[in-house]
Amino acid sequence: MSQISGALANHSQLAALYQKARNFEFLTAEEGIFLYEHAPLAELMLVADHLRKIQVPHGKVTWQIDRNVNTTNVCIANCKFCNFYRVPGHPEAYITDMATYKKKIEETIRWGGDQLLLQGGHHPELGLSFYVNIFKEIKALYPNIKLHTLGPPEIAHITKLEKSTHTAVLSALKEAGMDSLPGAGAEILNDRVRRLVSKGKCGAQEWLDIMRAAHQLDITTSATMMFGHVETLQERFQHLVDIRQVQSEKPAAAKGFLAFIPWTFQDVGTLLAKIRRAKNDTTTAEYIRMIAMSRIMLPNIKNIQASWLTVGKQVAQTCLYAGANDFGSIMLEENVVSAAGAPHRFTYKSIQEAIAEAGFEPQLRTQQYEFREMPVLIEEQLIDY
Repeated sequence: MSQISGALANHSQLAALYQKARNFEFLTAEEGIFLYEHAPLAELMLVADHLRKIQVPHGKVTWQIDRNVNTTNVCIANCKFCNFYRVPGHPEAYITDMATYKKKIEETIRWGGDQLLLQGGHHPELGLSFYVNIFKEIKALYPNIKLHTLGPPEIAHITKLEKSTHTAVLSALKEAGMDSLPGAGAEILNDRVRRLVSKGKCGAQEWLDIMRAAHQLDITTSATMMFGHVETLQERFQHLVDIRQVQSEKPAAAKGFLAFIPWTFQDVGTLLAKIRRAKNDTTTAEYIRMIAMSRIMLPNIKNIQASWLTVGKQVAQTCLYAGANDFGSIMLEENVVSAAGAPHRFTYKSIQEAIAEAGFEPQLRTQQYEFREMPVLIEEQLIDY
């Protein structure tokens, strides 16, 4: 009898939380964990899909063409999940020169892209003027190319080098040509976790404060979460609550976080796997559940992206029925996550085929989530990386 009464109590609590979610109310971390642990996946998907249809009424699945270009692979952050970085003085260390940027941008335009995602390591000698000069030169040569650049940890690093403020650094970068700020380096926004996986990066509070400063300057941003390693469920859901809180503080006219992108830890050859015994054992059901919970926990962030790069086409397609409305970029080039074992690739044709196969209309977009016409002249990239 006690089992029956317990099941009825669970059912009643789930029904109340589903209704709270449908009303776009803010769930606590504890309420989110209860849903994550107790809600049948099908019910959770239905609630999240209902919210998606309200928040994204056009019903299309958006996608983008851009290119991840790394400014430098030199980094002193020593993240234990990263196979990409090289320490200063390493024979494979590099700083990208303007001739390389020109070549990559011209290829990007030919392949239909409108944006560079410019990121790199925490180089101990590259301060604000380095990035200002790069942005200005790229914009002078290619004024129509958008620059989705750096991330809060890099802003924190530059601020420290310059003995400046987040606002001053962001203002200078915006003036030089920064169009938007990626949500890179969030991992899990908890300092216990960050000490274990990315000790050399800014702490959780500084990451959040940099995003607050960006929103005050009307710099649009995104938010991310790398999960499935050493974090607890409480830490994972508090991450969502903290992101939601920053979004709720943005100026009314600012867009703030345009999208949330949760992705799974990629473990191939990483120090995090070797030292902490962390491994990528997130199941398909768990990832879909986290996509649904992202939609439910973040009612003030319109776009939820399925990370096909880390989970593959079929799982990402299923996520479109669990609250996700965006497939992100085909990423004409990507070097960091791929170095840790993410094997999946799309071209401009195959990403549209994948979206249509899932039963949705594909829609090319910009970083601002504005619809974009397919370029008349576009070459399909030969994937050879």
